[in-house]
Amino acid sequence: MTYSEYGEPHTLEMTELELPKVGPGAVLIKIQRASVNPVDWKVMSGGLDPLIDIVFPAIPGWDVSGVVEQTGPDVPEFSVGDRVASYARKEFIHGGTYAEYVAVPADSVARIPDGVDFDSAAGLPLTGLTAQRALEALELTSEDTLLIHAASGGVGHLAAQLAVERGATVLGTASEKNHAKLRELGVTPLTYGEGLADRVRSEAPEGVTAVADFVGGVLEDTLAVLAEGGRHVSVADPSVLEHGGRWLWVRPDGTRLRRLLEKVAADTLRVDVDRVFPLEEAGAAMEANQSGSNGKILIDATR
Repeated sequence: MTYSEYGEPHTLEMTELELPKVGPGAVLIKIQRASVNPVDWKVMSGGLDPLIDIVFPAIPGWDVSGVVEQTGPDVPEFSVGDRVASYARKEFIHGGTYAEYVAVPADSVARIPDGVDFDSAAGLPLTGLTAQRALEALELTSEDTLLIHAASGGVGHLAAQLAVERGATVLGTASEKNHAKLRELGVTPLTYGEGLADRVRSEAPEGVTAVADFVGGVLEDTLAVLAEGGRHVSVADPSVLEHGGRWLWVRPDGTRLRRLLEKVAADTLRVDVDRVFPLEEAGAAMEANQSGSNGKILIDATR
């Protein structure tokens, strides 16, 4: 599925292209599933043009699970037939994962453990690595009380699980319909919006020691509830840099992705999947992600 100029999801077209070249240090993946992330339609709209070059026609998508079809001449760590997943972002936008095949640098690829299906593996890379990176940047420990903005979203739901695993006390904002989902994880749910600071203070009178923002537009609330010496990060609001926080992106990392996949295999980390669309309906999959979903939106490249 390609687009030849910046635009909206409905402009995606099914296109026949040559197989990607598989150079040194790369693997060719026959795609089973791609995952839709908000960054996909932001890239497609031109929102990241100041940061990343693009070569048209472009294929969207950075998350993938599938089977190794071919390896480069210097990639002994993978073999044809291996089940793998990847956060497949590259240096420029062109050959993404909304396709039947994608070539990916081998160091961005992780083998999928037995017992982990292609759906979970595809839904994990960008969101899981982002969640992990946020907790690392916060240096989160069992002594912390963490507030997660958008705790039931794609990144927030994984960050909540990882934070609880570390022994932290976790508060998470979500709509009321998702409160039960957070309670199941051991998270104290809080309704977002007006009055949030008071609701946080009712649970943590001295404030929270750490905040992870996965939605943007919540800096005022973050600063209102952060205890003295507290740390905060955001993946959506670079203005946190002006207030002692950290603005985060995450790089592809096959080794860290493998560790996250092992948590899924051990049933200590769960990836929620909402819907799976066929490849030719990738535009509709993007629109479903734009309108909000209760779990990951996936694309099935095999149908």
